[in-house]
Amino acid sequence: MSCCDKPGLMPVEAALARLLGQAEASAIVECERVKLSDAAGRVLAEPLLAELDLPPWDNSAMDGYALRLADWNGEPLVVSQRIQAGSAPQPLLPGTCARIFTGAPLPAGADTVEMQENAVLGEDGRVAFSEPLKLGQNVRAQGQETRVGDSVLPAGTRLGPIELGLAASLGCAELNVRRRPRVAVLSTGDELVEPGQPLGPGQIYNSNRRVLIAWLQRLGCEVVDGGILLDDLEQTRAALAALSDVDLILSTGGVSVGEADFLGMALREDGELALWKLAIKPGKPLTCGQFRGVPVIGLPGNPASTLVTFGLLARPYLLRRLGVQRVEPLGFPMPAGFTWSKPGNRREYLRARLENGRVVPYPNQSSGVLRSAAWAEGFAEVLEGTTLAEGDSLRFIPLSEILG
Repeated sequence: MSCCDKPGLMPVEAALARLLGQAEASAIVECERVKLSDAAGRVLAEPLLAELDLPPWDNSAMDGYALRLADWNGEPLVVSQRIQAGSAPQPLLPGTCARIFTGAPLPAGADTVEMQENAVLGEDGRVAFSEPLKLGQNVRAQGQETRVGDSVLPAGTRLGPIELGLAASLGCAELNVRRRPRVAVLSTGDELVEPGQPLGPGQIYNSNRRVLIAWLQRLGCEVVDGGILLDDLEQTRAALAALSDVDLILSTGGVSVGEADFLGMALREDGELALWKLAIKPGKPLTCGQFRGVPVIGLPGNPASTLVTFGLLARPYLLRRLGVQRVEPLGFPMPAGFTWSKPGNRREYLRARLENGRVVPYPNQSSGVLRSAAWAEGFAEVLEGTTLAEGDSLRFIPLSEILG
């Protein structure tokens, strides 16, 4: 990773552009073939090409009656067969119609379907239609959705429920996907204690570790839990050296230029280090470097800062290494339900939710308050140098866009 740095504050767009460039230079290209049932959250390694038409044959979009429109002169038609989904119909007898149900294949010779609501079945077994008919109505034509050879999903697609359903509709039992990224999670600091252990003086429970491990698993990563690193240079160096087979080392805490930044010391000695000062709040400090060729991203230790920097920077970086193109979270213009009278030189990401169609921030925006994120439904983006009155438009980024 590049060790170059700029004086002053770095815009988040510039930081993201650098990280995405580094991600593309170290793309994970190895792939594997997995069962469709195991492919959720994975990334396609090659385009998904259709090997059959969808629909594979003409079928009915309605419960009703299939007929050849040219055979209908306005008089009732004899019902010559009954066709259910999954059955193989006989060719339609001239001058007749077929009782048909949604999804059932049209019989050879039929070209139109009238819905049952516009049909009256007489005692003589003939069906009268009460409305004018149009050629091809209520018919799903073969190949209407997809033709053989179509590229239905590009390489780099993240496979969610809809994409998996589409693959299943094409008969795919397995897919070629990029291998899972191996990501090591390290927490740094003598003050950290794992849940279940007693707290000593000045100590706190390690929440960031649980947040990041769960987040990475949702992204489809193979997580290596590096535990807690004490403030010790030799232990830090040994822990980093033991992670030579991962794709990324992700750490929290120890992101500073202070004497206790042992992560930074280790990177300076055995790799590359850039300490970025981001023009965002929370989340100003970010470490970007490498240790013996393994990329390292060091996130700030305050919980809200960890959320913002991982969601806006580390998550897109990981997805781009897998070949995903749309990696930035979508945001939507929404009216502010608050006022903002203190324009600053950093872009702020307020933990907020929607109430009565307006964005309302959590009362305590301290970067150490994780409860604010549990309450929130997203981030309200307040641009640099901005003031807001109630009703002014701002960008709201749902947490679902960042956590998924």
